[in-house]
Amino acid sequence: MRSLIDIAQLSISEIDALLEKANDIIDNPSKYAEKCKGKKLATLFFEPSTRTRLSFEAAMYELGGNVLGFSEAQSSSSAKGESVADTAKTVSCYADIIAMRHPKEGAPLVASLNASIPVINAGDGGHNHPTQTLTDLLTIKREKGGFENITVGFCGDLKFGRTVHSLITALRRYNNVKFIFISPNELKIPEYVRESLKSDKVDFVETTDLEAVMGTLDVLYMTRVQRERFFNEEEYLRLKDSYILTPEKLENAKSDLSIMHPLPRVNEISVAIDSDPRACYFKQVLNGKYVRMALILMLLEVE
Repeated sequence: MRSLIDIAQLSISEIDALLEKANDIIDNPSKYAEKCKGKKLATLFFEPSTRTRLSFEAAMYELGGNVLGFSEAQSSSSAKGESVADTAKTVSCYADIIAMRHPKEGAPLVASLNASIPVINAGDGGHNHPTQTLTDLLTIKREKGGFENITVGFCGDLKFGRTVHSLITALRRYNNVKFIFISPNELKIPEYVRESLKSDKVDFVETTDLEAVMGTLDVLYMTRVQRERFFNEEEYLRLKDSYILTPEKLENAKSDLSIMHPLPRVNEISVAIDSDPRACYFKQVLNGKYVRMALILMLLEVE
């Protein structure tokens, strides 16, 4: 029995196999319609979610399975003080696989150590979000054809952005990937990420100027400044509009730039860009369903 807590648990060959499976699901949906018949997915969401929770549910339903669970902590026994470990043991009695989102880093790992069924980390605090990373990888692969010899710009909240941290971990393993980190000084990538990239001699640049590097990017990964990660409201208000992507700021961008965003969007991407053929963020939403279908099949060992 295997769980997925961190994208680093998957080898490059496993990631490639997952993406290949997801592409096959896209091309041949009817082939997978009954693959999880009689199986149940438990969605344990202690933190709000739209895309991740609904895409997991849609994924299981489209595989022919069923879904149970909750969408907020207050509707579970955690509101009475039940531990994550006990919740995992309890839910293992009812379901075949768990998808868990939790505001505390490490909570899905604790669940996986106590559950008797596979656990998927659907986001834990500012730490990891491996299924969003798989979603992002599928999107990049479908848009760019692969991961080698590309320049990826991450813009916005790089300090607390778990989607950023997970995607960096995955992409750094491919050949000749260059990272450009664009953020206010207060929201720069964590020191452990910076030192890890340096020690492995991964090419990266840090800047506060998005427009200065726009023309060099193959992928631009925008992120929102996350109000829920701030303890100081004044600090959030000061930083929240640090970067707003508008059509004017894309004037020097490559014609085949892929603009991505894990969503939800607040105002960091103008709605005027939604009609730009380079906008990929709603493609990401759909890709998330397919990649989670592939992951569920892998963890349940369904061919």
